[in-house]
Amino acid sequence: MASYDFRCTSCDHIFTHDLPMRDLGRVPVTCPDCGSDKVERVFTPFYAKTIRKS
Repeated sequence: MASYDFRCTSCDHIFTHDLPMRDLGRVPVTCPDCGSDKVERVFTPFYAKTIRKS
């Protein structure tokens, strides 16, 4: 399960939605604020955290 950030183009609300990677682009995402399906993915920086010590 991965977390993706989206922005609603109707009300400009930015929100995070958890989806399995296989469902990204297949499952419609709606804005939790206004219910619109006019959302776009927002790319944010990330980092990988591992338990391995360097």
